[in-house]
Amino acid sequence: MIVETIFSTLDDAGQPDFAPMGVVWGSEFLTVRPYRSTQTCRNLLANGYGVANLTDDVLAFVRCGLYQEVLPHFPAKVAPGVVFQGTCSWREIEVISRGGSEDRAELLCRILYTGRQKDFLGFCRAGSAVIEAAILATRLAYRDRKTIAANLGHYGEIVDKTGDETEKQAFQLVRDYIRKRGSDD
Repeated sequence: MIVETIFSTLDDAGQPDFAPMGVVWGSEFLTVRPYRSTQTCRNLLANGYGVANLTDDVLAFVRCGLYQEVLPHFPAKVAPGVVFQGTCSWREIEVISRGGSEDRAELLCRILYTGRQKDFLGFCRAGSAVIEAAILATRLAYRDRKTIAANLGHYGEIVDKTGDETEKQAFQLVRDYIRKRGSDD
């Protein structure tokens, strides 16, 4: 099962990087499959540690995924790294095996520590729609304009019908991101 997380890593200078990342979830191990061109992949390959943050904060997914914001954080407990301040729970991991393809790494990671701050209440339909829209926005180069507009329209209906102000704000940021890159909804 792939679980959407906000994944945090440190670069060689010790600066944090946050990115949405679907990881293959397990009780003792996680498998992370970042694109090799990403900062997350470079950091994991160079340093071998990361943190998978489980959160219901869709605005954080959009801010770090599309706008490369460094989210509020605190030091991880065991692994060299940081934990997203708004996380519900997290897994601190160490890369133990490297593989994959030319485009994507496949990194088997041992869970070193599991932390918890609060219950994960899950996503309303609007939260899931925002995450899908944000994923769509990261793949603009691979989708035609008509498909993007249709999908964005569908996600927008869900957000308007079931979302609160946080989901609506996050969705507007996704729309703004897509518009700035030449695809209108």
